Amino acid sequence: MGLSPWAVPAVGMVVVALAGAGGSGWAWLAVGVLGVAGAGWVGWLVLREARVDSVSAMPSIRPIVLAVIRRGGAILVFEAHDDVKDEIFHRPLGGGIEFGETSKEALEREFLEELGAEITVGERLGVLENVFSWRDRPGHEIAFVFAAKFVDQSLYRRDEMKILDDPGTARWVDVAEFRDGSKILYPEGLIELLSPDQRPRSR
Repeated sequence: MGLSPWAVPAVGMVVVALAGAGGSGWAWLAVGVLGVAGAGWVGWLVLREARVDSVSAMPSIRPIVLAVIRRGGAILVFEAHDDVKDEIFHRPLGGGIEFGETSKEALEREFLEELGAEITVGERLGVLENVFSWRDRPGHEIAFVFAAKFVDQSLYRRDEMKILDDPGTARWVDVAEFRDGSKILYPEGLIELLSPDQRPRSR
């Protein structure tokens, strides 16, 4: 009695999966055996899907860009709450750098998306590596930090600005509150990039 045509793919998947438990070499050997049996495509498909899933499931390092915009002794930040840590913290506005765009282009785009505002990006203040946890999930970022200014000067007279693509608000917070520890500023190391008057340290 022969096998049903539907049984071959099912058996092939099981064979490759079991062989894969012993290492990729055994899995590819199983693909070769299935190939002789005329069902090698089944094993190749299983390994291909497993390989894609394993890569996409791996955590990755995220490149981001942040803007230090100053108003007197304050910088523009948004407030967030990690309910797992029960921690309130602040961070300058910015976001992820997309493939093919520079960090400056990403910063200009992010401000248009977040505040509907144009900015002039100035000098790079530094690059920070940020390894953290957010709501009990691990994160790893490389943050490019730039000085920036609003093109529209009237924005400096607003104490709060609604973030358009997020249920949050940007506010001016005095740097002294971050220095004395009364408020938390992320990413770690950002406050060290600024002198008391928020100018970059001399190199």
